[in-house]
Amino acid sequence: MDRLLEVENLSKGQILHEVSFVMGLGEMLGIMGPSGSGKSTLLYNVAGMDHPSGGRVWLKDTEITKLTGDEKAKLRLHRMGFVFQQMNMMANLNILDNILLPVMWANKGTGRKQKAKLLMEAKALMQKLSIAGLEERNITQVSGGQLQRACICRSMMNRPEILFADEPTGALNKSAAQGVMAELVRINQEGTAVLMVTHDSKVASNCDRILYLLDGRICGELMLGKPAAGMDRRREETVNRWLMKMGW
Repeated sequence: MDRLLEVENLSKGQILHEVSFVMGLGEMLGIMGPSGSGKSTLLYNVAGMDHPSGGRVWLKDTEITKLTGDEKAKLRLHRMGFVFQQMNMMANLNILDNILLPVMWANKGTGRKQKAKLLMEAKALMQKLSIAGLEERNITQVSGGQLQRACICRSMMNRPEILFADEPTGALNKSAAQGVMAELVRINQEGTAVLMVTHDSKVASNCDRILYLLDGRICGELMLGKPAAGMDRRREETVNRWLMKMGW
């Protein structure tokens, strides 16, 4: 397995305790565990949004934990994407402008031709994620599922190497959650790695591998491999049996 992300003895106060794992190129890795186990804290520290009290993290040959705050921000802007349960859209911008905001910031100072290209790419992503036609609507004029798809579009504008997803379907109804998860799986199949925190076994069943976090330590691992058509229910049952063994 070609290494994309390596986490070595990562600690954060009393929340995380010497967590270590390696994530491969193009892998979809799930993080599960009970509330308060440190799942979101792990994701934020791996992504450089928080600073760990110990340990190291590499994205390929870049040691994230050695970077300055500005260097981490630049890394996130150009090499990472983020999808959260709380979608963090700007209320004063329409859907298209929300999608474009980070990539325009990352490419500030570029000419009109480059901006026109980014606009076309944003619209193409909206078409691919089935939200074409919503460009001029504000965030209160679309459904939760449509808004989360827009967040995925926003996260993919810089063609990230890895997408961090923190409970990306947690605020959605069943139908919307299935649609959003299908898009994340498709993005992963096209080559973008996904590191996802979730409490939902059905969502987790789409992952290649799941780590179980308890009291800030990894205490279990389930290998699933890439999902195949028609295997979803069996995979979910496998995940549920494993979670019961873990004490879920």
